[in-house]
Amino acid sequence: MKTLTAPTRSQCLDVLERVFATARSIDYRGYSKHDALNARWLEVLAGDSKLRRLVAIQAVMRSPVHIRPLIGVRTAMNPKGHSLFARALLGRYRITGDERDADEARVLLRELLDHPSHGFPGLSWGYPYPWQDGGFFAPRDFPNRVVTSFVGQALLDGFETLGDESYLNAARRVATFLLEAPKTLFEDDTRRCVSYVPRDDITWIVMDVSALAGAFTARLASATRDDALMEQASRLVRYVVSKQTDEGAWFYAEPPSASRITHDNYHTGFILDAIAQYGEASGSSEFEAAYASGVRFYEERLFEEDGAPRFMSDRRYPYDIHGAAQGIITFSLRQRHEGRGIDVAHRVLGWTLANMWDPRSGWFYYQKRRGMRTKIRELRWCQGWMSFALSMYLEAADR
Repeated sequence: MKTLTAPTRSQCLDVLERVFATARSIDYRGYSKHDALNARWLEVLAGDSKLRRLVAIQAVMRSPVHIRPLIGVRTAMNPKGHSLFARALLGRYRITGDERDADEARVLLRELLDHPSHGFPGLSWGYPYPWQDGGFFAPRDFPNRVVTSFVGQALLDGFETLGDESYLNAARRVATFLLEAPKTLFEDDTRRCVSYVPRDDITWIVMDVSALAGAFTARLASATRDDALMEQASRLVRYVVSKQTDEGAWFYAEPPSASRITHDNYHTGFILDAIAQYGEASGSSEFEAAYASGVRFYEERLFEEDGAPRFMSDRRYPYDIHGAAQGIITFSLRQRHEGRGIDVAHRVLGWTLANMWDPRSGWFYYQKRRGMRTKIRELRWCQGWMSFALSMYLEAADR
């Protein structure tokens, strides 16, 4: 595997600009990991069959070559991708003060606010394709709490960075969806767990969902000085922390047998970031021990010594660009949270630029498997995540 000398600030800024350029060149509309059913003929062929939907989505997702254009998969605006790019632009604006970044972020945030999902209280967003997961089916644009929490974070970034109250008002409506839409899957006096998608027939618990909802709610509570809202945030995060294993990990689902995913890279990073964000917003040290144990597991078991991101704690390959980006984000956030972590973020970034960056095309590779790199161009998965990772790293390194 390649190694790389330490990337300089100017090199990181140059890569970040090239990543933005690729997104602008296609008007921030591209392919996504699970978008196979955006090929109309595949959507018709799959019909109402869970098995046929899963086979179609998995076959396209796992293809080592870029078959989406060949089979008619349509590109689309992915709300999660828009939120990542908007946050990255706002981050670069805070670094350089270039008003063009602020203006471009405003355009993306406006497009998000102009194209929400419908049918539930508050503001919400989903994926722009029909999506069959192991535990549920979501029609095209059906809202979910993961995408909505990411958009909510981008809105709060817009409020804090640009001082625009309209973003805070929209964020309040995001909280309405996250906290009031169906379904509460578990609740007691101190904890609460909510579903991935707002459906009453859902029983499947996906562990990072409540953490993401709790982190956003805590930030909003801090911005609005709402103690009752902060208490709701704490209950969501507390549920997830209560499911941490003795070695500091989290399973993807509850019960663990509900998913083949065990302790994977980027979902672990989501949970750690949520705990850190809750701590910053609330001023509480309640979950610091869980964070310390979790980040130790994350660093030691989900990354190689050279910075390569393991897919799961018991599985090295494929090295996935989302895992690389998440490591940079999580350890950069740890730098802000605890004053340490930038050295690990630096190592992961160095490995990523040496092994997953194609300077000729300006794209990050999707995955690195044994003996080959997968050059599939997924806008949100590759470019969106790395734009946010680079901006987070630059801000943390500047501090």
